[in-house]
Amino acid sequence: MFDNLQLGLETAISPENLLWCFVGVMLGTVIGMLPGLGSATGVAILLPVTLGMEPVTALIMLAGIYYGSQYGASTSSILISTPGDSSSVVLTLDGYQMARKGRAGAALAVAALSSFLAAVISLIGLMALARPIADLALEFGPPENLAVILLGLATIVSFAGENMLRSLIMAAVGLLISMVGVASGFTTARFTFGNVNLLSGLDFVAVMIGIFAIGEVLQQIHRGGDPPIRARFRDLMLTKDEFRRSIAPAFRGTGLGFGLGVLPGAGATLATFMSYGLEKQVSKNRKEIGKGAVEGVAAPEASNNAAANASFIPTLSLGIPGSGTTAVLLGAFVIFGLQPGPQLFDQQPDLVWGLLVSFFFGNLLLLILNLPLAPVFAQVLRVPYSYLYPIILFMALIGAFAIGNNTFALWVVFGAGVFGYFMKRFDFPAAPLVLGLVLGPLLERSLVQTSSMGRGNLLILFERPISATLTVAAILAILAPVLLRAVRRRRRSALTSEREEIRQ
Repeated sequence: MFDNLQLGLETAISPENLLWCFVGVMLGTVIGMLPGLGSATGVAILLPVTLGMEPVTALIMLAGIYYGSQYGASTSSILISTPGDSSSVVLTLDGYQMARKGRAGAALAVAALSSFLAAVISLIGLMALARPIADLALEFGPPENLAVILLGLATIVSFAGENMLRSLIMAAVGLLISMVGVASGFTTARFTFGNVNLLSGLDFVAVMIGIFAIGEVLQQIHRGGDPPIRARFRDLMLTKDEFRRSIAPAFRGTGLGFGLGVLPGAGATLATFMSYGLEKQVSKNRKEIGKGAVEGVAAPEASNNAAANASFIPTLSLGIPGSGTTAVLLGAFVIFGLQPGPQLFDQQPDLVWGLLVSFFFGNLLLLILNLPLAPVFAQVLRVPYSYLYPIILFMALIGAFAIGNNTFALWVVFGAGVFGYFMKRFDFPAAPLVLGLVLGPLLERSLVQTSSMGRGNLLILFERPISATLTVAAILAILAPVLLRAVRRRRRSALTSEREEIRQ
């Protein structure tokens, strides 16, 4: 291990590799800020630029784009409620609320610090546990994946708040929208109404841009527009209390994100939602989450970065992409004549360990760049909204067009924006809808595969130890809050009756 680390350090700190690592994280940050592009698109677009480089240098740059875009997407989510990537959607829930309260700089600082902490911890885990965890990931088949998704859906209870019915309705709407297009494993077209543009379904990022960005602009126009933030520069800095409150959520988010990021196909988006739901259950300030709490920023941002790093475990150890972006990176390996898998660690140790060590330097560069600039970025919110809203709309529409490369995506964004406006006006939660959209395609595919394995019998979930454990955990996650509420109501009624008896 130490010999490999020394070899990786020597490779990573070469001037050429450090330079291209810096270029990669800078490009990634810009790409992440632009709605609709995302890390996978950014890596795919810039892949041809790297063809003349050494393989290790090219991969260091492309990986820098990957985790650099996570930082950039967080910035746009917090400042203008416009998710740059699917994994940054959760940040709009508390990050944007913090920004509206004049704490945009603090939210950006918490996001940067949580990301760096998660990067360091997950990088240590990535180096030490890559091979054994990859072997464990091989044990995950369709039943285990289905159980993980069911556990993710169980977090809807965490987002429910005071109105469980509205949350369930929005989750059902999200699942329904995710069914548009050709059915998984079949050739049947659903809800397409003869439109060929709908055969591949509604793009998730386009819908999110509409609901959060366009919906927020329409809501502000309806309300007459809030006055721009007039906070002093020092008011945008992170306080000691906010720093203290963000430490534990960042550690919890890192652990959960790393565990889910290892699973092929689970992705960082599911990790961010589950870490956010976990905070709503265990945090001491759970009642503030959703209203602009630092815990709602630290946990999902840490899980996002940890999952991004952990997705390299199946990619490097097994040759199985852990996420959409690592699937593109897998193509880069093939282009450079490399075959990811167990033998890669033995045949190309300088490349593998140089790439892994570069993650630390890349994230350190991002922290150095983003932390001092957090209050500067927050100055965007001081711009009068009559100037800011057209910029948001322009960015949203450009991002939508980049997704589909046609005008149909613009109509999707506009329709989702109108829907998002009515959601905000009538106080319907957005998180369950997003969760349904994210998990819908994964749920359908895993359900079809599990049903095929069990020949129509879904009890196969309980015949395998891992899937059985996860399924039971999902059931408990749904029932526990309901039972706790019932117990609390009984206690309150008992206390009320006792007080009445004492008065009498």
